[in-house]
Amino acid sequence: MKDILIKPTTSDDIPALRAVVNETELFPGDMLPEMLSPFLGGDGEAVWLTALLDDKAVGLCFAVPEALTNGTWNMLALAVLPEHQGDGVGGALVKSLEDDLRSQGVRVLIADTSGTEAFALTRQFYVRCGYEKEARIRDFWDAGDDKVVFRKALA
Repeated sequence: MKDILIKPTTSDDIPALRAVVNETELFPGDMLPEMLSPFLGGDGEAVWLTALLDDKAVGLCFAVPEALTNGTWNMLALAVLPEHQGDGVGGALVKSLEDDLRSQGVRVLIADTSGTEAFALTRQFYVRCGYEKEARIRDFWDAGDDKVVFRKALA
């Protein structure tokens, strides 16, 4: 396998990242340009990262500071094309995000996911990346679909 390159997302990445979010069913790909617009325009504090393999965008990561906190951020999106899941792309994105945030003095990074069986591998992934399960909010996303919050201290 080729080396994974992690870089800040650019407008050139949008077509390939639209495919990533559509194939992973993270959210509708048509939402991506509007979501990226403030970041690409230099507004706000969000971080968007793109993972490249052979110069092709195969994954993304998106994080924002948590309102009314001092140094706490939330990783709102992490997606990797299904054919590259398990290849280290997700881990490389998370490590790059953590390193970037740590250099900015961020203290804590959280990640929310679903408590359903369909997200069992996602929860295991966060544990492998050094995150601790911090909370479970029952029936958050929908009846029978709990929100599971993972936390990692960066400082």
